Amino acid sequence: MDRRLDGKKALVLGVAPQNIGAAIARKFIDHGAEVVIAGRREEPLREIAEEIGAGWVGCDITDENSLNCAVAESAAKMGGLNVGVNSTGWGLLKPFLETDRSELEQMAALQFTGPFQFFQALLRNMTDGGSIIQISSVTATIMFEDHAAYMGTKAGIDHVIRCVANEFGHKGIRANSIAAGGIADAPMSGGGMALPAMRDLYMREIPLQRPGVAADVANAALWLASEESDFVTGQTIHVSGGQTLRRNPSIAEVYAVFGEAG
Repeated sequence: MDRRLDGKKALVLGVAPQNIGAAIARKFIDHGAEVVIAGRREEPLREIAEEIGAGWVGCDITDENSLNCAVAESAAKMGGLNVGVNSTGWGLLKPFLETDRSELEQMAALQFTGPFQFFQALLRNMTDGGSIIQISSVTATIMFEDHAAYMGTKAGIDHVIRCVANEFGHKGIRANSIAAGGIADAPMSGGGMALPAMRDLYMREIPLQRPGVAADVANAALWLASEESDFVTGQTIHVSGGQTLRRNPSIAEVYAVFGEAG
C-alpha cells in the first residue's frame, strides 16, 4: 500500500464503532499518517484506538473548552497538526412543525456551532498550513422530508467551510466538505439498506446502481488530506454514486418500506 500521508498528523473528531469517522481514521493510518481520534464515548474510543494504532482524546463537540483542549492536546501528542476531520452528526427525523426549540438548539450545537468552533481550534493549531475536512450530506443539496434541522445545519456549515477556505488560503489552509449519500454501512442509516425493498428504492435514484460504504467516504477524505489535492479548496465533493443528479426517496416511500418489513 502506498504511504501518501507520510508525515501527516491528523485529528479525526466524531469516531465511534463502525462509523465513517472510524473508517477515515483507519484509512489515514494505513497510508502512513499519525492519527488521534476523538469522541464523547471514551470506552469504545479507546478500543478503536488500540485496534487501529491511533492516539485518542475525549471530546464533546458541544463544549468549546472540550474542543479547544482536544485539539491542543492532539497537536501536542503528535508534535503538530495538519489534517482535521469533523465527522459528527445527529440524524434527527421529525416533521417540521413538530421540531421544538430544544431539538433545534441541540442540532445547532452538534452540527453548526460545534463544528464552527472546531475549525477555529484547528486554525489556531495548524501553524504550517493543513487540510480541514467536514463530513456533510447529500441532503444539504437535495430534499428529504422531516429532516429540515439536520439538512439546514449541514448546509450552513458547508458554507462556513467555504468561508474558511476563502479567508485562510493565504496561510496554506485548505477546507472542503464531503457530502455523503446512500452509505449503507454507516450507523446513521439505521440498517435500512439491509432491507431489499429499501435498497431497491435507493438504487432507482443512484446512477451507479450500488449503495455506498464508509470506505467510499474514507477514500475521498484520503485524497483531500493528501498532497494530491493541494489545489482544491472551498469545495463540496459529493460521494453518493450520483444521487444528487436525481433525488432522495420521499419520506412516504421510506415509511412504506418499513411498514411492509414490520
